[in-house]
Amino acid sequence: MPLPLFPLLTPIIIAIICIYAAAIWKNTRKANKSKTEEKVISKPWVDDDLKDGTEFNIQQQASKQLDEEITAQHIPYSPKHYSEEEMMRRAKKFYELMNKRRSVRFFSDEPVPREVIDYVIRTAGTSPSGAHTEPWTFVVVQEPEMKRQVREIIEEEEEINYKKRMGQTWVQDIQKMRTNWTKEYLEIAPYLILIFKQVYGNLPSGKKIHYYNEISVSISCGILLAALQNVGLVTVTTTPLNCGPRLRALLERPVNEKLLLLLPVGLPAKNVTVPDFHRKPLTDIMVLV
Repeated sequence: MPLPLFPLLTPIIIAIICIYAAAIWKNTRKANKSKTEEKVISKPWVDDDLKDGTEFNIQQQASKQLDEEITAQHIPYSPKHYSEEEMMRRAKKFYELMNKRRSVRFFSDEPVPREVIDYVIRTAGTSPSGAHTEPWTFVVVQEPEMKRQVREIIEEEEEINYKKRMGQTWVQDIQKMRTNWTKEYLEIAPYLILIFKQVYGNLPSGKKIHYYNEISVSISCGILLAALQNVGLVTVTTTPLNCGPRLRALLERPVNEKLLLLLPVGLPAKNVTVPDFHRKPLTDIMVLV
């Protein structure tokens, strides 16, 4: 007499059910662990708002560029030609001027003419840019209440940066500069210049590609620092990590603009001091091939 089939299959069915239940338990545990890790890590120290993506399909938008932007009229250009002696004199003089530049965190509240700031920004705007897109916006803050709100946002995020995001090594490396998350100069300096990179532009036909937008804006920031040094104003380059979205909202800037740099600008405080740093010699920074 043949044996009943069901009793023979029962152990197999039970084994399959056990394997399936174990797999479900393992996946559930893994998912819960991931959620826990997400709660522990609030934000990375890297500013997500500075991702260099243009947030749209470049290939699709490239075909929408205006014809008049593809071909530009060329005009004669005759830059001034200097003798070797004059070139050497000017090169040395400009180096000596820039070599006096220091990052300053203590400012005087003495007013600075707005027209000076206007020309400094104009000078920064002479920077080269990818495909001449000029992907920069310089927001100049001078109103005391607005400066107070900027400081409030930055100090709140900077305290988290110092305590959780930056790490012990980074915090130790900047201790010699006697800096922390308290930024009194944000209210004392006559001006705050917030530099935004435009990750794309807006045209009636759609979004405009801004090639190498972060590199282009970074170059303009270098020219801006030189222009400030040229007129005797001081600043310190600050990168407010994870403050970009809130500052963008406060200053009512569009979503295509991402905060790259913040510069407090003014005259130095009386009896100001700076770290006694020394710059690398030419042999350490230049390679002649």
